Amino acid sequence: MAIFHKVLVANRGAVAGRVLRACNALGIACAAVYSDADRDAPWLALAGETVHIGPAPARESYLDGGAILHAARELNCDALHPGYGFLSENAAFARTVEAAGMRFIGPAPRWIEAMGHKTRAREIAAAEGLPVGRGSGVLSGERAEVLAAAEAIGYPILVKPAAGGGGIGMLPARNAEELLAAVERAASMAARGFANREVYLERLVERPRHVEVQLLGDRHGRVAHVFERDCSVQRRHQKIIEEARAPRVDAPRLAQLLEKLAQTFGRLGYDNLGTVEMLLSPQGEYRFLEMNTRLQVEHGVTEDITGIDLVAAQLRSSAGEALEAILPQAPRASGHAIQARVYAEDPKRFLPSPGKLAVFAPPSGSGIRVETGYAAGREVTPHYDPLLAKVIARAETRAAAIERLIAALQVFRIEGVKHNVPALVAILGSEEFRDGRVHTGLAAQIVGRASAAVG
Repeated sequence: MAIFHKVLVANRGAVAGRVLRACNALGIACAAVYSDADRDAPWLALAGETVHIGPAPARESYLDGGAILHAARELNCDALHPGYGFLSENAAFARTVEAAGMRFIGPAPRWIEAMGHKTRAREIAAAEGLPVGRGSGVLSGERAEVLAAAEAIGYPILVKPAAGGGGIGMLPARNAEELLAAVERAASMAARGFANREVYLERLVERPRHVEVQLLGDRHGRVAHVFERDCSVQRRHQKIIEEARAPRVDAPRLAQLLEKLAQTFGRLGYDNLGTVEMLLSPQGEYRFLEMNTRLQVEHGVTEDITGIDLVAAQLRSSAGEALEAILPQAPRASGHAIQARVYAEDPKRFLPSPGKLAVFAPPSGSGIRVETGYAAGREVTPHYDPLLAKVIARAETRAAAIERLIAALQVFRIEGVKHNVPALVAILGSEEFRDGRVHTGLAAQIVGRASAAVG
């Protein structure tokens, strides 16, 4: 089956480079967009054509759907890849792309819409018999309603934006007073971040793990799983270390969950790449959190243990190819892969650290993969996420992958901005991480312990 004539990559940085490389490998002509801040960015060299779309602020460039659509039309593109972040989960934009006669590389807009609203996603999951934790619907904000919902769920509570993601606006509350303040603050943060004030409540699970399942569907009614990843090591509810496969899990129970998710979303007609995020309690119980209808930042660890190019698979599925032609008949996982996200940030307070990269020399070598959109001399601006690079180590065993990743990070030279490499090395080298005793509070625990030792 013929694949696309030309794909516009509507993103920036590491993900833009990743998608452009996949297009080039498949022989698809590709184009890229860029803002003022990215005029000389290294990934642009991978594109056959480039188009300037606006000033540095994301709302005036990478979030300007009109400018991006105009660029796609001008370049005669028949498909658009949104990457992750920005417009990747904007159902209205996806519909506009499709209405213009182009293919939006991702699932059908109805799926983006359904899964993009967290309470609707929970309702769909519950209706299909997937395990869902205690929670509320969207709250009106009325004091009595909020308190009644919390009493029905039970404290501690987690307040979450209904239309958001990435950990933005997620706030805990252990009593009524904290809850009322958290609801107001979360609604305000959601309005700023997602242009939607809606929030809802979930039961807060103490020291949980975050396990996600990679799915791939086609336009012919089939969905397969490509195993799971553990993304428990987080700061401010945002992932910083991810691995595949997940350590210290009940393998038979997990295998049943993987098959159930693939069967469920196949029956529902999910039709492209997607990731189901689950919370794993200390008691070993899985609970549906949400589904991300896009490529994940951490997709590389799955690629490294399966040999499957997920971006190429996503493109081929969008072009109409059947799953049987895209994936091996029985995908297999071998070895272990761990990814560390290197950020330009204060490693103690987890705050962004913009500036010019006087030195930027990523590691290399056997079993090491680096995805980045930066080079020495480039400016890390406050306009975008401060992710500098993703460093992935693959080895035959988890212990060997840990050692390989630590060694790679220790030779990663970065000067000109603060960065989190020391924190990453401390986490990877900790007894808890080495033993696979990971949870969402581990990063703060280890960084706090290291700071106390220094202080």
